[in-house]
Amino acid sequence: MTRTPDAFLRIDRTAPPKRPVEERIRDSREVDACMEPAALREQASRCMDCGIPFCHQGCPLGNRIPEWNELVSEGDWKRALDELHATNNFPEFTGKTCPAPCEQSCVLNIDGEPVNIKAVERHIVQRGWAEGWIQPKPSQITTGRHVGVVGSGPAGLACAQQLARVGHRVTVYERDDRAGGLLRYGIPDFKLEKVDVERRVQQLQAEGVDFRLGVEVGRDITAQALITGHDALCLAVGAQQPRELQVPGMELQGVHYAMDYLTQQNRRVAGDTLQEEGTGRNSPIHASGKRVVILGGGDTGADCLGTAHRQGAAEVRHFHYKPAPPESRTEDMPWPWWPMVAHPSSSHEEGGIRGWSVVTKGFRGENGQLTHMDLARVQWVEDEGKNLMREVEQFSIEVDLVLIAVGFEGPGAESLLSGLGVSTSPNGFPQTDAGYRTSQPGVFCCGDARRGASLVVWAIWEGRETARTIDDYLNGETRLPTLPNHYPLL
Repeated sequence: MTRTPDAFLRIDRTAPPKRPVEERIRDSREVDACMEPAALREQASRCMDCGIPFCHQGCPLGNRIPEWNELVSEGDWKRALDELHATNNFPEFTGKTCPAPCEQSCVLNIDGEPVNIKAVERHIVQRGWAEGWIQPKPSQITTGRHVGVVGSGPAGLACAQQLARVGHRVTVYERDDRAGGLLRYGIPDFKLEKVDVERRVQQLQAEGVDFRLGVEVGRDITAQALITGHDALCLAVGAQQPRELQVPGMELQGVHYAMDYLTQQNRRVAGDTLQEEGTGRNSPIHASGKRVVILGGGDTGADCLGTAHRQGAAEVRHFHYKPAPPESRTEDMPWPWWPMVAHPSSSHEEGGIRGWSVVTKGFRGENGQLTHMDLARVQWVEDEGKNLMREVEQFSIEVDLVLIAVGFEGPGAESLLSGLGVSTSPNGFPQTDAGYRTSQPGVFCCGDARRGASLVVWAIWEGRETARTIDDYLNGETRLPTLPNHYPLL
């Protein structure tokens, strides 16, 4: 099949199939199933090959979307993989976890259905692994320079791989027992099975990257030892410091932060045995048979929802303090910008009660155990150009488990940053310039630790760009590819 100019007029968008709800909530395997190659070629042929491909602008990585769509439509999967890897080190991560801003900025999305870019991307890399096309690419030169990368999430991995491929010696320090950061212990397996993470880690190891797992800076190695032992440092420690709720009852057993909950479940799925003792934040968190409330409307809240379904919760309520978003674009959300519209996840398809414009007033319990939570319904009104929240009524519900997913405040790495002598902003983030340089010469920062909790695609972009800056710092020039200047729409 060769892409024809009118394919988008003849072929409708088809979404990848999902495993049936009653089947998928009984295990932790990925929700999305694969489309047949012939169907994916059809979907790729819908790409218009626009004169100005706005999908490039929608993607922080500037992925060459029209190029690999054309190659897929022609059945040239291997060259499509090369085009995909030219801008993205880990397309399976983005193909499975990214909200696809590229699709929102697709020209077809002006008044129709966009190209199914995410599904095509995902299948290209899956085909690459299945065919054995994805192999380590160790550098043929050695620069003699040693770079330390603190953190092994998508930003740290991308930075490490880029630097290793141009001959630098790279050591990645990770405080957890497995590499991957948020990919490993934050994102549930039903969205990203960990085999994807593990084989990329193995690829980096084969390319010469040394992983030091279970090493926490400040405990197992001093910040000063990092500085003296490396020619440059990259801080990619993420931003998982949870935003706290300032309400009564936070100390009750049964009130937990979302990342504690998700991390424990990922460990269970990995086969780890959790300590079944402890109190408070150290106790095992499980939703089986419980009345569960999730606070927070982002991806983390949705991940908690899907996890609670799989653990057999008796009832799950998902509360958002904001009003329900519109179903489609409004005049103040013009194409091609990212629209603040309803984006239900696969977890919402599986059940649960969703509540909008609901705020938490506090938690109550007996003998230290959570039993009730007090809430208020609110109304959002515009007053002199500002949206103001006004309480309408208060109410209480019985609850056994509350999962707080209301966002993140910063990297939570004060001792590391102070030990390195890195200047921080008032909210605790390292201060960096446009080249990801901190105030300390030779120390760089990227990903969520720099920009705040964001998307995997942004983390990969920043990791790649930081690697370019570090390579230039060490050599006076860089051999790493420069992505085209663009102004992402998200």
